[in-house]
Amino acid sequence: MEGSSDINTVLTNSLSPDATLRHAAEQQLSQAAVTNFSQYLVTLVQELANESAQSHIRAAAGIALKNAFSAREFARQAELQAKWLQQTDQDTKTRVKQLTLETLASSSTQASQASAQVIAAIATIELPRNEWPDLMHALVKNVSEGSEHQKQASLTTIGFICESQDVDLRNSLVQHSNAILTAVVQGARKEEPNREVRLAAITALGDSLEFVGNNFKHEGERNYIMQVICEATQAEDSRIQQGAYGCLNRIMALYYENMRFYMEKALFGLTILGMKSDDEDVAKLAVEFWSTVCEEEIAIEDDNAQVESSEQMRPFYNFARVATLEVVPVLLQLLTKQDEDAADDEYNISRAAYQCLQLYSQAVGAAIIQPVIQFVEANLRADDWHLRDAAVSAFGAMMDGPEEKLLEPIVKSGMQPLIGMMEDPSLHVRDSTAYALGRITETCSEVIDPAVHLDPLITSLFNGLMSSPRMAASCCWALMNLAERFGGEYGAAQNPITPHFNQCVTNLLAVTAKLDGDATVRTAAYEVLNVFVQNAANDSLPAVASLSDVILQRLEETLPLQSQVVSVEDKITLEDMQTSLCTVLQAIIQRLDKEITPQGDRIMQVLLQLLNTINGKSAVPEGVFAAISGLANAMEEDFAKYMDAFAPFLYNALANQEEPSLCSMAIGLVSDITRSMGERSQPYCDQFMNYLLNNLRSTALANQFKPAILQCFGDIAGAIGGHFEAYLSVVAVVLQQAATVTASAEGSYEMFDYVISLREGIMDAWGGIIGAMKGSDKTNVLEPYVQSIFELLNTIAQDPNRSEALMRAAMGVIGDLADAYPNGQLAEVFRQDWITAMIKETRSNREFQQRTIETARWAREQVKRQISGTQGMIQT
Repeated sequence: MEGSSDINTVLTNSLSPDATLRHAAEQQLSQAAVTNFSQYLVTLVQELANESAQSHIRAAAGIALKNAFSAREFARQAELQAKWLQQTDQDTKTRVKQLTLETLASSSTQASQASAQVIAAIATIELPRNEWPDLMHALVKNVSEGSEHQKQASLTTIGFICESQDVDLRNSLVQHSNAILTAVVQGARKEEPNREVRLAAITALGDSLEFVGNNFKHEGERNYIMQVICEATQAEDSRIQQGAYGCLNRIMALYYENMRFYMEKALFGLTILGMKSDDEDVAKLAVEFWSTVCEEEIAIEDDNAQVESSEQMRPFYNFARVATLEVVPVLLQLLTKQDEDAADDEYNISRAAYQCLQLYSQAVGAAIIQPVIQFVEANLRADDWHLRDAAVSAFGAMMDGPEEKLLEPIVKSGMQPLIGMMEDPSLHVRDSTAYALGRITETCSEVIDPAVHLDPLITSLFNGLMSSPRMAASCCWALMNLAERFGGEYGAAQNPITPHFNQCVTNLLAVTAKLDGDATVRTAAYEVLNVFVQNAANDSLPAVASLSDVILQRLEETLPLQSQVVSVEDKITLEDMQTSLCTVLQAIIQRLDKEITPQGDRIMQVLLQLLNTINGKSAVPEGVFAAISGLANAMEEDFAKYMDAFAPFLYNALANQEEPSLCSMAIGLVSDITRSMGERSQPYCDQFMNYLLNNLRSTALANQFKPAILQCFGDIAGAIGGHFEAYLSVVAVVLQQAATVTASAEGSYEMFDYVISLREGIMDAWGGIIGAMKGSDKTNVLEPYVQSIFELLNTIAQDPNRSEALMRAAMGVIGDLADAYPNGQLAEVFRQDWITAMIKETRSNREFQQRTIETARWAREQVKRQISGTQGMIQT
């Protein structure tokens, strides 16, 4: 890559739409970087700084230069940064930094923007190491004294640096907050005549707000920053207005406690004015400001409810409640700005207003009712569909805030009109009505009278589901809520859904039978069918049994379709359908329980055929495994007849570390199968143990897999009893090693949770192992490990970070050990005060479930018996 013409050609080709040319150019650049990295950097930076070169070539040089020491992948990023730090001589570094800074003054916007990216990439490496101390001073000087191009490019550079997600860089920027603020506030002032400079400044200010906390503590600095931003909301250029409102949103989230004065003096009025702006992007950001206010105040109230003293309470100013009667009417009017042609996922002003209204309802509770009901009553029967739609949407949006007893009379009086609006001539209104009904069935279902509302409600929701794909998601959501709300006690003869069950299933089968229909609708309808089956009363079980034939037939009919797939879309559609059918089948199996046994052969035949036909990565095996798990639980020992055919698939999944979710499912399935089959699972346990131990040692699988694997050891031991002795020595070492994992006081929440989960797994494993050895009169083989078990129990007793599940498992192990040595062999250990205190603490904890308390009581009785015996003491 020598000579100016060669460089130009390669750089031009690196941007070519022709993939062949582009790939060849990228290869040449990569080879040049490998051959002589420093020379490569100098060549590129000289071309970037070359004022006589074409802009697109200079931009390409800048992109290649940035890519020489930055990448999206963490490992690659670290590798490239090391090359800059360790393989680049100081002269080259100085030359690159000098020329990129000079290029910020270029009249070519493409070149100066590329330079900004390069400088930000170098700053990511050097600022955390204090290796470019004069960078910020140079950028501030550019903003103060430079040309218009240089000012804009320098501010853009600051913005790029501040928006980086690199943790080390973000931590280092705090010490540069004064320089950053000096530059961006100067550029963002209303006195700045150049709009592009002011826009770059306000953008950079938004990116830098997280790092200027110390400056915000000083009233004078804070006042000036707020003044500049507030003035920018009134700029003639709507882009600057947008940037200013974006800054206000970020400031409210970061510095709520400092905002009281500014809310009273300016922000109430400015943001309400902004919400009324003709520029939709400005209006959306002003609406989002109030969404941020609500989110902060909801979070503060939650935090303050959990503190132990008033000194720990965060400041709370009730901004949302004070402004309810000014802000909410504006939001309600914005709901009427629907775009008839908007896509379902398009974020426009009416959707921003709806989201804000939902948050407002949560933040102010009962205060939302009066303005919303006033709006609903005025517009529910309006001729304009926009107004009817806004009224229905507003009614649904307020469901999540006020207490249910306040909403009850309102919802009761509104149910019949709402159900009637499912027949509105406007599809938009019908869709919003279905969603509002979904909100009601989720949050205020107690208000629904089954005798009065259920029949017309279910009918209207199915009519909506079958009339338009657009309404399907909302209708399905509401139907699922109804099935869950009125499912009643599990195993009851009847529930309020029973009279409607058969017709609902018929309707859902009709919707899902349309192979040429909308795939999203079909998937949603299968989810509804799944929930109806789960909540079916006993009188509906014959219908569930009949449904199993339909679902199995549909699964069988998908098998030949696998060979007919010709596109990625076809594959996704088919696999979604197969996964949905497996999910419904799983629900049927679980609901019928042992009554499913006559269908077992047919179920396993089709599921095994499915596993045989799947090629490559797919979600279908997870659905198949879930259904097989249900079948194993239902058939128990009788499931053994399928294991020879199924085991190879299970082994493959256990070994498949490239698909962690499938591997995780397989680990859980081993637990289910061994618990169900008991000793009949022993022939497969050598393979199970090998795969599980390999997964424990793997670096490819996350730590979160380990607790489940340890628990699985306990399940295997419980299933095969004394036969587990063959694995005990290896498993005991694994459990002892796992017991040494701790979280430091400065550790993350994730680490604390992991340690607790790991200890739960260890306790579950020992519980299963102790029970297995006791049941086979082999408790003597446990004696070498008893001391390490008590050491972990002591660690758990002393550690305040523990869960109820961990304490329940620990109580189980204490009781199991005492029970396993009934002649008092462990009496001296059990007489230790910490064991008595641990059991008492668990037994008397009123927040724990009854089964945890009962386990602790049982453990206490076992310990009492242990202490009362004196024969053959074991030394620990």
